[in-house]
Amino acid sequence: MEENETDLMQAANIIKIEGKLDKKANDFEKIMLIYKSAMKVLKTKFDILNEEFDNFCEYNPIDHITERIKSPDSIIEKMTKRELELTYKNLVEQINDIAGMRIICSFKDDIFKIVDIIENFQDIEIIERKDYITNPKQSGYSSYHMVVKVPVTFTDKTIYVKVELQIRTVAMDFWASLEHKLKYKKNISKKASKDLISAAKTIAKLDDKMMQIKLNI
Repeated sequence: MEENETDLMQAANIIKIEGKLDKKANDFEKIMLIYKSAMKVLKTKFDILNEEFDNFCEYNPIDHITERIKSPDSIIEKMTKRELELTYKNLVEQINDIAGMRIICSFKDDIFKIVDIIENFQDIEIIERKDYITNPKQSGYSSYHMVVKVPVTFTDKTIYVKVELQIRTVAMDFWASLEHKLKYKKNISKKASKDLISAAKTIAKLDDKMMQIKLNI
């Protein structure tokens, strides 16, 4: 990286990074602004891709995109659960999904097309990836996760900010959304867990069937 490019941890003149985390403080609002800015940078890239696919290609692998910034309470809850001291330093270093973007594709093979495109972004650094498509979680959850560093340019420096990407099909997103609602802060029975796993397997078979139909057409 060039000298004017820096990680968020080194942006001491923007926020008091070593201080105690206080969700009501001005410093917290500043750091959230930086994450929101990173999301805007990434969203612009995908907006351009969407326009390219729609205007110059026969097929657009992206069905739709959603994005979110974790709420202050969710951030604190996650840090507390992981037994992290509530400091800005730990927030930046240890929590990778404060900014998150979900890219929903029509078919399973589209997921890996999007992964290839992200890998070819010249200014995006991939720092972590988890392929739950090839190897679904025990719960049945299936998705492709990446943590990337996105450059956000300010007046005197470029800061690299972490954003989590989740890439999945419409069918996978359907299952994951309902599974989250059913299990959110609830202890469900073993039978219900097995039923959810069975539903995930059905979803996976449906994804494979729809992709085969696409290939045949």
